Amino acid sequence: MISIRSIALSCVVVLGFFAACSDDSPNPGGTPDASVPDGSVPEMCTTEGTTQCGDTCVNTDTDPAHCGGCDQACMAIEDCRSGLCVAVCRIGGEQFLAGAVNAANACEVCAPATSAATWTPLADGASCGSGQLCSAGACSSQCLINGTFYPAGTPNPANACEVCTPATSTTTWSPREAIPLLVGGTDIAEQGWTAYSQAPNTLTYGADHVRLATSTNTGAQTSGQLLLAKTNALDPTQPFTLRVTMQVESVSGHNPLDSGAAILGGITGSVGNQAERSQMIYLDSAAIGWADDTQSSAFAVTDGAYHVYELAVNADKVATVSVDGVAKLTRNNFVTNGTIAIGDQTNDRNVDGVVRIKSVEKLCQ
Repeated sequence: MISIRSIALSCVVVLGFFAACSDDSPNPGGTPDASVPDGSVPEMCTTEGTTQCGDTCVNTDTDPAHCGGCDQACMAIEDCRSGLCVAVCRIGGEQFLAGAVNAANACEVCAPATSAATWTPLADGASCGSGQLCSAGACSSQCLINGTFYPAGTPNPANACEVCTPATSTTTWSPREAIPLLVGGTDIAEQGWTAYSQAPNTLTYGADHVRLATSTNTGAQTSGQLLLAKTNALDPTQPFTLRVTMQVESVSGHNPLDSGAAILGGITGSVGNQAERSQMIYLDSAAIGWADDTQSSAFAVTDGAYHVYELAVNADKVATVSVDGVAKLTRNNFVTNGTIAIGDQTNDRNVDGVVRIKSVEKLCQ
């Protein structure tokens, strides 16, 4: 006889079997299926180049709050560039990296450590371009030598054969070939020259020259004189080379010790003494020579071109005159008082000349 208890237990077993058979879970072991969304975990970032930081997708290459990684924030004066915090300036609504130069002033740069909101001026003497330095916040071509600024072209106060040449050096004096004594097209008085003159004559300026012209009035016993002189142009105790770039438009034939177109390496007063006039260089239309007629050389002086005339005196007082690099005259015992002169040296009747002087230089030895 089957007891009621046995029947009850059997029913329980059967019910458990049916419950087990009706369970359609693919993972009866209880391990969660990763393919099934879990509402408790935010969806991962899917946009290329982004990283999930908290519940936000960010680009750690450019996000200043997550630069190079989550929660790696840049400072206020920094920006995120390629995952790195870099110092920047924010000026006038634009952003500049540290060291960037102000396009409107090469002597101002972005220096975030000094100011992240304004341009920072460079120190005096800082380079602001090739051959250029900053001074008082402005960029210009100059030199800074021994603590002093000198504009380009300024000669060394202690040696006129050295000059500030920023293209060569902004910190040291640069050697130069010659010392300019007269620059054509520029007022002669401002350059330290004196004009000895007698009418009729004219002194005019072109773009690159000064023009001297003299003439003789009809029936006059004297003519015009126009001679430019510069004192202390030479050191009388030292060798020198004087270079004159000049065009002789027209000239009368010279008289002994007088010339309508002349170069004097030494002169006293307005015409020179006899010794100075003896060693004066005359220029006739087809010849060049010493004014005492001891030596001359044929040359097409009035050919309409500029020529380079050089008077070189060595330590032995031997003088050589060259034209365009070709020696034409020599003489011994040349003397000078340091004053030079160029132009029409005489007021002799019908001894006149017209010359254009482009430059006068003393060559550096």
